[in-house]
Amino acid sequence: MTVDDTTSGADASDGSERSSGTSSSGSGSSGSSGSSGSSGSSGSSGTGSSGAVHPTPHHAVDHTAEPTDDPLAIRLEQLILGAERRYTPFQAARTAGVSMDLASRFWRAMGFADIGQAKALTEADVLALRRLAGLVEAGLLSEPMAIQVARSTGQTTARLAEWQIDSFLEGLTEPPEPGMTRTEVTYPLIELLLPELQEFLVYVWRRQLAAATGRVVQAADDEEMVDRRLAVGFADLVGFTRLTRRLEEEELGELVEVFETTAADLVAAHGGRLIKTLGDEVLYAADDAGTASEIAMRLIDTMRQDESMPSLRVGIAFGTVTTRMGDVFGTTVNLASRLTSIAPKDTVLVDGAFALELIRTGDAPKSETQAAEEAAAAEKEGEPAPPYRYALQPMWQRPVRGLGIVEPWLLSRRS
Repeated sequence: MTVDDTTSGADASDGSERSSGTSSSGSGSSGSSGSSGSSGSSGSSGTGSSGAVHPTPHHAVDHTAEPTDDPLAIRLEQLILGAERRYTPFQAARTAGVSMDLASRFWRAMGFADIGQAKALTEADVLALRRLAGLVEAGLLSEPMAIQVARSTGQTTARLAEWQIDSFLEGLTEPPEPGMTRTEVTYPLIELLLPELQEFLVYVWRRQLAAATGRVVQAADDEEMVDRRLAVGFADLVGFTRLTRRLEEEELGELVEVFETTAADLVAAHGGRLIKTLGDEVLYAADDAGTASEIAMRLIDTMRQDESMPSLRVGIAFGTVTTRMGDVFGTTVNLASRLTSIAPKDTVLVDGAFALELIRTGDAPKSETQAAEEAAAAEKEGEPAPPYRYALQPMWQRPVRGLGIVEPWLLSRRS
């Protein structure tokens, strides 16, 4: 959809703070050929409560994008979207009953590039505009919230679509027989996969929505829904930069995929939530310190057993965290990142608040002296010793950039 250069957009975050928790995974998404016919950036846009418009960075949108005229691409587009091109952006906005300005902001928020006034939109595009605008008109969503819904959905599904094409369909569409072209294979393959992938996507989304809703309704109060006390952990591959110079691109890609897959499986299996992956680093969160500790220990143990993987280090902090669009922000996140950067290989460093939380919940003793005294007293009474799972060892205090003096604790598993 055509929009001018002053259409609203979120300012790009400072890329220098890679692990501050301010970057959102999946940003910079591709528009499908069914809507724009070319790749577009995330195109973040939105308005404040006053309706003020914020400038979009000029690099965020390709203003020269034009829908493809390739016959196969058009056939695939119609197959995937289930409809033919019928509307220009202006016609689609008018048919949906929304202003061109609002339609343009929705379009950019979903991550699609400008297409001028080409006739490239379908009934599905009109229906999507009508639904979003209807939620605003009904008072179920504010206009800025509707923009956020469009943006978060666009960023997430764009990353999913790119992965499916790059890692999934590319492999499956290799010609199975000599003489067959990829073109001859792609259309029937997508025709078979599309309904199954669509049903699976909806199923997983509903499951994730149910889990997220459950966490919100269990919050102690309304403030805790937004600013929650969580354990936040970063797990970082040691010496990754050196590996990038030594390994071939394919080998490096395989190593990152193994790391991300292993981390994602372990985080999910032990009750945490994977927030995002950053190549050589993963960010996860857990509702309690014990769960975060178990995930960290499992990550270290698993990576240590794989000789092909570099060493791992983990930093965890506990405290108030702001959540937005699936990401986490705040001092707690920054502290976890800093702890990771100073942790020795194959170790877990935690902050003082995390250590106190482990002690409070009975997952770790205040000291090994206390644990020994309690074990002796329990043995004397013929009772089992307290079931502490972890040990905490205070480390030297040290200054941490932007956070002042920090006293890290070394976390280990009790034998």
